[in-house]
Amino acid sequence: MKIKITKEIAQNLNCGLDSYFNPKTDEILSIPNFSLIADEEEFQAAFKADLQKVSKNKSDYIKVEVLEDFESFKIMERFVNQMPENQLKLDLEKALHNKKPFQNFKYSIETSDFRNLWFEFKQNELEKIVMDKLNL
Repeated sequence: MKIKITKEIAQNLNCGLDSYFNPKTDEILSIPNFSLIADEEEFQAAFKADLQKVSKNKSDYIKVEVLEDFESFKIMERFVNQMPENQLKLDLEKALHNKKPFQNFKYSIETSDFRNLWFEFKQNELEKIVMDKLNL
């Protein structure tokens, strides 16, 4: 059960959702990260029930927030560091050290044979972060 919870929360993070986990009930509430929201009124209306539930029972939930940019950047760096020496590794290293590293990394990886390996690596890294946050 804990593996399923960890995977689900990691996938939520990857989609820009903060997760609230209740360890007593194994309930997961997923709410878009507020920093990604353009219309506050619409956000409050759409997630009113979940926001109220979390607010009223704050001590029951562990919040796992969407990663900060520097945390996501570290994951990309770790991926590049474990890659075999090849042209893509050089391209990704260059992407990480130039302007718009996220955009350029994504472009390089999307058009490569390492695309699926990147997604697996990122999911595993997110799962480690979730396990650490939830003390699993």
